[in-house]
Formats: sequence, structure tokens, C-alpha cells
Amino acid sequence: MSDAVTPRAPSAAALYLALVQFLFVTCWTLYVIFLPELLETAGLSRRYVPWILILDQFTFMVMDVVTGVAADRAGRMLGRIGPLIIGLTTISCVAFLLIPYTAGWGEFSTAALLTLILVWTATSSALRAPPWVLLSRHAAAPSVPWMNALMLTGLAVGGALAPYLGITLKNLDPRLPFAASSLTLLATTVGPIWVERALSRQPAPPPTASVRLAAGSWVFAAGCLLLALGFQLHFLLNSAGQYLRVAVPERLPYLIPMFWIGFNLAMFPGAALARRYGTLPVIAAAALIGAAATLASVLVRDLDSLLAAQFTAGGAWGCILMASFSAALEYGRSGREGLALGLLFAALAGAALARIAAVAAEINKVSGLASDLEWAPFVLWFAGGVLFAALAFISARRAAPG
Repeated sequence: MSDAVTPRAPSAAALYLALVQFLFVTCWTLYVIFLPELLETAGLSRRYVPWILILDQFTFMVMDVVTGVAADRAGRMLGRIGPLIIGLTTISCVAFLLIPYTAGWGEFSTAALLTLILVWTATSSALRAPPWVLLSRHAAAPSVPWMNALMLTGLAVGGALAPYLGITLKNLDPRLPFAASSLTLLATTVGPIWVERALSRQPAPPPTASVRLAAGSWVFAAGCLLLALGFQLHFLLNSAGQYLRVAVPERLPYLIPMFWIGFNLAMFPGAALARRYGTLPVIAAAALIGAAATLASVLVRDLDSLLAAQFTAGGAWGCILMASFSAALEYGRSGREGLALGLLFAALAGAALARIAAVAAEINKVSGLASDLEWAPFVLWFAGGVLFAALAFISARRAAPG
């Protein structure tokens, strides 16, 4: 490959992996839409839906770390991460494809459904931390925020389309969308080999002897958990109710994506700021801006102001997530990128688990607590912003000469 073409390889790889992330988010959305119906056809009550989703998130928490460590070992021992991603994703796609067919398996339906869900969840972790590890091994450090912004575009588009999928697909036979999405994702599993070959032509960062996470990584993971909890409570628990104060329910699918529009548009200028000023200051600033936006979402009582607040909150979360992935790679630059990213994904899954558990226990319906939950995102993001500001200050002091 010529020198003129080679520098574009990381961007092309990031766009390809963004497509993979979009397909993964779409599979998850379909799963959540059809899970109540699938449980009933397998002989289980719909009331088990939140508890299965909690099990899914717990599985993600464990497997994100496991697959991240596996990606580190594969990179050190074999020099290739692509085969790991391909093998686990193939198993994941097959399990996902079979999930809607368990209804016809008689007395084995319930056990088969739960087993396939567990296999799908566990193996789909291959599409979380390992692709970021693959890209980071060959992308120059200053370009990592931009690469992460490109990859997270797939997540943003998938999140924005989720309400429309819920409307258009909920009355279909689940076998059709499950087959279409799983086969499409399966068709992309050959991509990591192409990505790895393309990236191998890039000058890789020099290897280091250390295999320990950088100091502060555990505090970083705790801060990410705070911010992820704020996102879960604001967007997935509070935002629909905030919109319903100023709009009719029929408009919700067209209003909720405003968060993801802000998410996607803010990531790229956020990446430029992260490259210039560092990832930790960007996380701190975005968290504080997001805290103000979530507070505004609670207080405003007109649609235009609420849309502006949701757009700003989404932009803040986009910058937080983009810079967090970049910071995790910095913490793991010693050969533990997979572990650092696995801890970040585990924090995101842990926050989702906490939110689902709160809904399952109907904490959000307890008198007096509902209003507290509406204020909680402001508290969590403000606390996270202060924590990351402190981390940024400590990091700058350590990096200062003398």
C-alpha cells in the first residue's frame, strides 16, 4: 500500500468498526423489544424481563473484563486480535439467530431460551472492548480521540433509531428481524481480519515492558461508574417523563433522539479538545456542562428549552464517552488496553444493572423517591466532574517537569 493511502487506514477501520457497533446496538434493541413475547412463548411470565436484563448486564460486567484480558493476551502472544473477535462473534450471532425458534422446542423451550440468551450475552462481549483494543494497537496516540468519535457514531445512530424500531417492528414475527440482524452482523465478522491487516501497515507505538495498569485507573473506573449512572437515570429513566410534561405521548419517538443528535455532533469537536488539552479535562468539563443540562431538564417547562437541554446533555455524554475510551487506552498503554477498556465497559454495564434493578424493585414509584431520582443525574455528573477535575490536576502535576 502506498504512503498516500496508508495514513487513512485507521479512519477507514474506525468507520468499519462503527458499522459493527451499530449492528450490535440494533441487535440489542431488537432483543429488548421482543424479550417479553419470547419469554411468554417459552412458558415464562413477562415479569421476569427485568431480572433477565439484570443477568445480562451482570454477564457483560464479567465478560467485558474477561474478553479485554483475552484481547491483551492474544495481542502479546499471537500478535492478532481479529480471530478472537471473529470466533466469539460467530457464536454470538448463531445464538441470537436461534433465540426466537425456542418456542417450538416443547418442554426444553424455557431452558433453551435462557441458555441461548446467556451464550449470546457472554460471547457478544467480543464486540465491546476487543475492537477498541484492535484499533488502539496501531493508531497514533494523538488520533485516538478522533478514532473513538468515529466508532461511537455507530452507537449514536443505533441509539437514535431505537424508538423507531420499537414502533415499526413490535408487531412482526421476531424470527425475521432476529435473522436479518444476526446474519448481517455475522457477515461483518470477516472485517476484523481486514482491519488488522490494514492497521498492521501503520507504524505501531513502541511496546513497553510493563503490563500493569497506570496509577489512578481504578479511580478512573469509579468516576466512569458515577457518570454512567447519571446517564442511565437521566436518559433512560427520567427523560420520557420530562418530555411528557410538555408534549403528547405520540411525539416521544421523535423527541427522544434529540439526545443522540447532540451526542454525535459534540463528539468531534470534543475529540479536537481532547487532543489539545487531554482527555481528563474534557471529561471533567463535559460532566459539569452535562450536570447543568440535566438540571435544566428538571426545571424547564417548555418544549424548546427542554430540547435544548436534552441536546446539551447528549453532547456532554458524547464527549464523556469519547474521552473516557481515549483515557482508558492511555491508562492501559503498557499492554493492558484490553483490561482498562474491559473495566470501563464493566462500569457502563454496572450502571445499567443498577438502573434496571431500581425499576424492577419499583424504587422509582416510591413516594418521594421519584423526585429524588430526577435530581440524581445532576448530583452524579457534578460529583463525577469534580472527581475528574481532580484527576486532571493530579495528572498535570505529575507530568510537569521537575
